[in-house]
Order: sequence, then structure tokens, then C-alpha cells
Amino acid sequence: MLSSLVFGVYVTMIEWIENGTYVMGEAIHNTTIPFENFARVTTWIFFSTIIGWYCVTRIGWKRTAGDKIIGTKMALLQLMLLGFSIISLYEVLYNFTVLNAQMTAGIIDGIVPDIDKLSVAYPDPDRPWNLVFATKIFLASFIITAHGFYLSVKPRKSLDE
Repeated sequence: MLSSLVFGVYVTMIEWIENGTYVMGEAIHNTTIPFENFARVTTWIFFSTIIGWYCVTRIGWKRTAGDKIIGTKMALLQLMLLGFSIISLYEVLYNFTVLNAQMTAGIIDGIVPDIDKLSVAYPDPDRPWNLVFATKIFLASFIITAHGFYLSVKPRKSLDE
């Protein structure tokens, strides 16, 4: 994941220097690894974050099990995770809706758009986001935060198990 981040920052900086503008996530999304028409870097990032989160929760569950995080701290953690989950779900639905709207508008105009090049200039018109990249990243964020919230409210295992 670190190599994907470094690659994305490098390519985006080059695009910014050459053109004076960039589309967030477009360079990462339009790069395929290990060969053409296989998996895009955003797909690798999506799966590696989900698998990484699962491994962290399976390996490190004993650090939070039992009575280590209780009371107000747990309530604040649950509130924070619920808030992040709701925000991430909103972003997934928003990006997916805009992506579908742009595809439909292109088809109505008689032009089938390249889905991988569609972007939205929100929240900053000077820094648009690639819609497929944004949808995948926020979907991974929603899955992780929703799972974290689930783990925080389910009955705890004892440390003896």
C-alpha cells in the first residue's frame, strides 16, 4: 500500500507540474498491474485494505478484549465509528449516483463514456476526483468502519478463550 501511495503522489505531482491541474485518483486508477487489462491499482488498494483490516482485527483482538476499553472511552469510540460509517456510506452512495448519472447522460447524448475517465469537481472545482477511485476508496472505508463498529458493540470474548 505504501508503494501505491508513493506512486500515486509521484504521478499526480508530475501531472500537476506539467498541466497545472490533476484529477485525484485518476493516475492510480488508470494504471494496471501486473499487465494490461488485469487489475487496476485501486482494486489492489481496495482488497489490501480490507484484508489488512481483517488481519489486524484477528491478530490484535486481545488488546481490546475484556475490560481494556470501557465506559466513556468505548462510547466515544463507538460514536466516532458510527459517524465515520455514516459519512463513508453517504460518500459511496453519492459517488455511485453521480457515476451512474454521468454514464446515463453520456449514453443519452449518443456517446458511451469511458467510465474510467469520469470525474466530479466536488468539493473543490480545482481538484476533481475520479469517480471509480472515490467509490472504491469510500467503500473500503465504509466496510472497515462498519466492521469496527460491529466489533465494538458485539459481546466481548474473554481473554481466556
